[in-house]
Amino acid sequence: MTTVSETELDEFTDRARKWLAENVPPRGEEGRRSVAVFHDLPDDDERRLLGRIRDWLRTKYDAGYGALSWPIEHDGAGLSALHEEAFAEAEREFETPGQHELTSVSTALIAPTVQLFGTPEQTAQLVQPLLRGDTTACQLFSEPSAGSDLAGLSTRAVRDGDAWVVTGQKVWSSGAQFAEWGELICRTDPDVPKHQGLTAFLLRMDTPGVDVRPLRQMSGGSSFCEVFLDDVRVPDAWRLGEVGGGWGVTLATLGFERGHSGANADLGGGFDQLLDDARRYGRLDDPEVRRLLAGVWAAEKVAAVSARRDREARLAGVEPGPIGSLRKLAWTQRLTAVSEAAAAILGSRLIADAGDGSYRWTEHVLGAPGYRIAGGSDEVQRTIIAERLLGLPPEPRADRGVAWKDIPR
Repeated sequence: MTTVSETELDEFTDRARKWLAENVPPRGEEGRRSVAVFHDLPDDDERRLLGRIRDWLRTKYDAGYGALSWPIEHDGAGLSALHEEAFAEAEREFETPGQHELTSVSTALIAPTVQLFGTPEQTAQLVQPLLRGDTTACQLFSEPSAGSDLAGLSTRAVRDGDAWVVTGQKVWSSGAQFAEWGELICRTDPDVPKHQGLTAFLLRMDTPGVDVRPLRQMSGGSSFCEVFLDDVRVPDAWRLGEVGGGWGVTLATLGFERGHSGANADLGGGFDQLLDDARRYGRLDDPEVRRLLAGVWAAEKVAAVSARRDREARLAGVEPGPIGSLRKLAWTQRLTAVSEAAAAILGSRLIADAGDGSYRWTEHVLGAPGYRIAGGSDEVQRTIIAERLLGLPPEPRADRGVAWKDIPR
């Protein structure tokens, strides 16, 4: 594990803060910051937002502040996880374009997965462009009948010469309407148990037969999509990993997702915005409000410490594991805690627009439940924690060892 002196880290932080000040304005009042969990924007506005975020990724990467903890030989800056943490903390002091599900998936999930499993040609063509914001990629995992039980998916890929013909449907694919690429998991062998018959591919989203349809959410936006695949031809050169090895690829990506989710402190509202509104509306003397605020504050501090530990583990070469489920579950619970605190602070302002800005919290309250499903439901996370972290007996599974084609549906 790389050790970094306090002096070295302070010097890096000073340089980073100076560079940030030269490129972006300081952040405005926390109380004015969006607390939305998902974007609710017209299509053109969302594309422009994505463009600004991608421009910012390129600016950071070219200045040496992108992929900070990635090794130099893997297109990173070759610094430590502590440098990455220090830069993230400094960056939060400035008015950057923000985040989008698609760019987060591209840089934090798909790029490291391609680096782990990709061929030299795949990594050369995709890893740096994904990290730099030159291209984007979505996940094509879940299906209408295979969400929590992802290994039960039915989208088929059949070998045809030097290509695979894919037919099926995916759903809950964040940002698929804007993505250039997708990480696609398909069933290539229905005659073996479900976990053994999967294969991963990298799919260009403009391939003939790919039909992306955004889904309207209760929070107002269309962050998720359903994707229909009708005789889509994928070259075998874009297979990711071994034939039949798709479950290992899937677990790696999900591990990155759960770890990244737990570290994402800027998504939705948080302690600073809650405290600002509690002061504004004279609610700080209420014991219940103070209890809820303390809970959010403690959860954010624990998440920051956990994120640092996870990044140090990755820096030491430890692959994503079941600890990601613990992080992801804690993150969704933190989102829920923020919603509960907002409701206690605002009361009726949460359900009726008083024209004072408080109604913006509905975007958090209505969006937060989505992440109890995204990346694996809370129930799935608890099962993984119980079996793989705590060593409890596995749940009975009637399909264990049964060929996928023989499982009743």
